[in-house]
Amino acid sequence: MTLDIIKVFFPTALCFFIGIGITPIFTHYFYKYRLWKKKSRSSDDKSASFKQVHNETGELSTPRVGGVIIWASVAVTLFIVFLISIIFPSDLTRKLNFLSRNQTILPFFTLIFAALVGLVDDALQIAGKGSYALDSIVYRKVKIVTLVVLGALVGWWFYSKLGMSSLAIPFSDMRLELGLLFIPAFIIVMLATFSGSVIDGIDGLSGGVLATIFSAYAVIAFFQNQIDLAAFSGVVSGGTLAFLWFNIPPARFYMGETGMLALTVTLSTLAFLTDTVLVLPIIAFPLVATSASVIIQMTSKRLRGKRVFLVAPLHHHFEALGWPSHKVTMRYWIISVIFAIIGVVIALAG
Repeated sequence: MTLDIIKVFFPTALCFFIGIGITPIFTHYFYKYRLWKKKSRSSDDKSASFKQVHNETGELSTPRVGGVIIWASVAVTLFIVFLISIIFPSDLTRKLNFLSRNQTILPFFTLIFAALVGLVDDALQIAGKGSYALDSIVYRKVKIVTLVVLGALVGWWFYSKLGMSSLAIPFSDMRLELGLLFIPAFIIVMLATFSGSVIDGIDGLSGGVLATIFSAYAVIAFFQNQIDLAAFSGVVSGGTLAFLWFNIPPARFYMGETGMLALTVTLSTLAFLTDTVLVLPIIAFPLVATSASVIIQMTSKRLRGKRVFLVAPLHHHFEALGWPSHKVTMRYWIISVIFAIIGVVIALAG
């Protein structure tokens, strides 16, 4: 039990300090090569409230590839721990190694692959040329197609290689059998999770929320005796906290798609690996609320010609009401912790 706890907390702390250590190097190149948007993409919301809360100056002068810090620190941590187990073989070092075929290979591959796809996305936006970079409608269509393809690949792996075809129902011994529909279900969950990426709109907001969510999954995996997966989830949380250290106001850089795509896609994978898909909306409630606010706003504008919120996503609505951005961020963090705890209890008790 003690070694299991060390196996989770040691690489988590190591990843945090690695992230802190490599950030100055990355930041130097972020600013040297001016890795930020050169032009602002056309928006569907040009209201006075939107202009009030939208920090276009920061968007056009702050690097947007900060998510590299997260997945790079995760990769370096995993490599170091694995290398130690090879160079200094012992029961302890082998125990600390959390790279395993049945638990962490898939989420790690998903994290890196999605991060690289997101990095290409960021590069196109930084270049600021073409309809993809400047037109919000084209951007959304390309992003949806990309996620559907990625979701289909990962969902197929779950179905055909891991033999998963059903979902656990909380507080019940019954399972929701999906059969081949498991693959489209995975795609839908991935799209829904990624839709919450619009939470990356205020300095420090997404980092605090996502670090909490991944910490919750570290706890769930630990008590499910998936210790390698718990360590991996903890490491991602540690890398995200390292990013957050530099992302609090005023942000040195933004997470960008290379971070948000990597984390949200990986989060979907963790939900399926821990069989907690139906609990995910509770654990990730801030993402759900943020995404839902956009859907409600768009639907209301098209059907009623009226807005429900002053600005969508929801965090900007609170800013438009007069809340300082730091107050919005702190309260989101609090809500995130509360719902993560509730979700963990349901996942473990159910």
